[in-house]
Amino acid sequence: MKDKIKYITSRKAFHVCMIIIIIAVIVFVAGIMVLKYQVEGETNMPFKITKITLISTSDGIDKNQEGDATNWAFDINQNNDIYIYVEKNDNYKKEEAIRSIVIDNLNVQRNKELGMVKFYRPNVSNTGGNFSNTEENEIQKIEYTGGMESDIKNLVISNQGGIILFRYANNNVAQYTSDISTTDTITTNQLLKVANVNEEDLKAKLSFDLTITTEDGKEYKANITLDVPVEGVVENGTASKEITNLDDIVFKRTKN
Repeated sequence: MKDKIKYITSRKAFHVCMIIIIIAVIVFVAGIMVLKYQVEGETNMPFKITKITLISTSDGIDKNQEGDATNWAFDINQNNDIYIYVEKNDNYKKEEAIRSIVIDNLNVQRNKELGMVKFYRPNVSNTGGNFSNTEENEIQKIEYTGGMESDIKNLVISNQGGIILFRYANNNVAQYTSDISTTDTITTNQLLKVANVNEEDLKAKLSFDLTITTEDGKEYKANITLDVPVEGVVENGTASKEITNLDDIVFKRTKN
């Protein structure tokens, strides 16, 4: 028996078969690891997204000529403000800091081609709240840099985590005009409703890439998809929701 085993193992064909088996096992294990990474992504990043808050509102741009107090006349915008909370991962034991966070590849798939899609950074001006749909605030991408303290107006996030925000706006989705003398006073929160805007027509999928770059040069990128606007914005004028189940956001390392 020993002689037979020795004879088999000494043959060239046996060694070739063993090499093929070993290579096959290595390829299989590597394939499993790649598939696992594609599904799970980075499992121990230095920073992570912990929450996304969506706030959907309506806004009216008064078109009345100065001195005309006889008519309501508004262009109506439907705004969606996105707040993304980035925090340090307590399970990551090394010291690390945020160099930058970039949001780009902004894309919207709408149920209906209604209004004009625009994206805005936080308001440059000291007046008008966090956002204003003005040309100076319009963006195609947005980059926050890491700093000692967060400064939203100047697009700075604390290098140990904070909030980044931007706006997806559907401008001029409808117009509303009426004789003031025959209309009860209305607020901007009521404009979508009184203009008979169908909420189903406003629905869209907003997608974008978010890339976190750390001070040691590592880059982590994820694609994020959100359903907008928040349900109830037409009826109530304002609607919001918090997203804490972020299992579908998968970060992958794009630079070591």
